[in-house]
Amino acid sequence: MKRIVDAFGELSWGKRAYAAFVVCVTTAMALPGQTLTTRHSFNSTDGLWPFAGLVQGTDGNLYGTTYYGGTAPNCAGESSPCGTIFKITPAGTLTSLHNFDGTDGANPQGGLVLGADGSFYGTTFYDGEHGGGTIFKITASGALTTLYSLGFFPIGSGPESALIQATDGSFYGTTIQGFGTILEFNPGGAVTTFYSFSGTGGNFPQGSLVEGIDGNFYGTTEYGGNSTACPSSDHPGCGTIFKITPSGALTTLHTFDFTDGAYPEAALMQAIDGNLYGTTSNGGSTTCFGSTNGCGTVFEITPSGTLTVLHTFEDYYSDGAYPSGRLLQATDGNLYGTNGGGVMGGGTIFKISPSGNLTTVYNLGTPPGPLGPVAGLVQATNGIFYGTTLEGGTSTACYEGCGTVFSLSVGLGPFVRTQPIFGKAGAAIKILGTDLAGTTSVSFNGTPASFSVVSATEIMTTVPLGAITGYLNVVTPSGTLSSGGPFFVR
Repeated sequence: MKRIVDAFGELSWGKRAYAAFVVCVTTAMALPGQTLTTRHSFNSTDGLWPFAGLVQGTDGNLYGTTYYGGTAPNCAGESSPCGTIFKITPAGTLTSLHNFDGTDGANPQGGLVLGADGSFYGTTFYDGEHGGGTIFKITASGALTTLYSLGFFPIGSGPESALIQATDGSFYGTTIQGFGTILEFNPGGAVTTFYSFSGTGGNFPQGSLVEGIDGNFYGTTEYGGNSTACPSSDHPGCGTIFKITPSGALTTLHTFDFTDGAYPEAALMQAIDGNLYGTTSNGGSTTCFGSTNGCGTVFEITPSGTLTVLHTFEDYYSDGAYPSGRLLQATDGNLYGTNGGGVMGGGTIFKISPSGNLTTVYNLGTPPGPLGPVAGLVQATNGIFYGTTLEGGTSTACYEGCGTVFSLSVGLGPFVRTQPIFGKAGAAIKILGTDLAGTTSVSFNGTPASFSVVSATEIMTTVPLGAITGYLNVVTPSGTLSSGGPFFVR
């Protein structure tokens, strides 16, 4: 399909490099005790190229998007439909919720975010009324509403990454038009430019923003900064990490210089220690798979800007290369991520401790297994990891498969997740989990809280007076479930 072939020209360097170097092998390898299961193989009519990761809804199911495919007519001038939104149960039953047809946007690249109202919010990269993509809302039952059609300046066009909903209720996202923008979207419908990158600092914001426990936003730009180690006539600089206040004042915390990484594509993740962790798609070592671009790095950065390289990927066929998905801190305290390459050539799932000890958890091979992870993992409240791959699967409708949804069990047990993970006394908080029916108590670090059970997968509670930062506990008939990380009382 022409659209798929042409797509490599649309991807950023790390993803292009990964796609170009997928190698045909015959199997997959895992550490003992790790169980990977292909939950769904896309067949083009139900989606093609699940570019983004998954998000768990209040019903316990997982939701995601595919960049191409579906049952709508092909996008104008292209040989593939415009992408889909889907729901999949933890056991692997997939339901198509929406097929984009261009008029409502095309090519959702950034994935979905669960809103405070229980609906999902996302963006499309192309099309819509003004051609620059859309912002949309979709319910768990599949009712989609186009909330805003992007065009050109000053808001910008071409949102590549997922939105976030901040504690002020607004959604924030990035676009790549010009040098890039950060937009703010009020659920009431107003869209404003929160910040415009000028090219003198960082430019081309890539991953989603993250709202820190200090109330500031943190993010990365793929290019820009004051380093001359990554020369380019179009996009000089190796990329940056920035902080931006709720009032829109931006500070560059770090400029990459290639030795510590280059071209960060993934969103940052704030760990329970308060520091931020992320990856760069290139840089670190000087060589990688015959090129001089480097295989990428994993780093830690403090909110004040002190960066430490935790791991430098050295060998495409060993520890992998070109990480482009967001890291996840699992309930065991370790960070998990994905990259390309590895022993089998089809990508890896890796684990790294906050101190920098990296282990390859799983080496992906070729179809019919998953192939080509470019998004990060999500840990569902059943304790199991879920992810997507661009290729692989059993379908013959696409060369090397149309992509997959997979699960990976590493022996971690169920837990509960709060939405959001921080708030003041009196704030309404959602608790997501499994088997929550019959819950008898909820407490914030030992302080009892009032609550109501909405369903077997959702509880509503309120941050109690006197609560302090710590873990949340939910007592159910089958036992006590703890939160996957601390709840931060502001």
